[in-house]
Amino acid sequence: MNNKEFISELSRRFVYTNKDTTQLVSSVISIMTQQLQDGNTVAIQGFGTFEVRKKLERISINPATQQRMLIPPKLVLTYKPSAILKEKFK
Repeated sequence: MNNKEFISELSRRFVYTNKDTTQLVSSVISIMTQQLQDGNTVAIQGFGTFEVRKKLERISINPATQQRMLIPPKLVLTYKPSAILKEKFK
């Protein structure tokens, strides 16, 4: 399902126009993005939790040249599905 199909399905289910649904989805994503940038976690009951975590720096070795490289620390977005969602896929 792509974004256009997702918007169409939401607008059909909630009897909104595609334009209103697009604005709603954009607002939700914008709020989630801002919260994650601020370092907060976003938990959606029945779906899961989004969180930004810091990966520590590490040393990696190029298998072809055996050259060691230092990979700097970085922030990564993680998602942990809820127990309810996990149970639905069993």
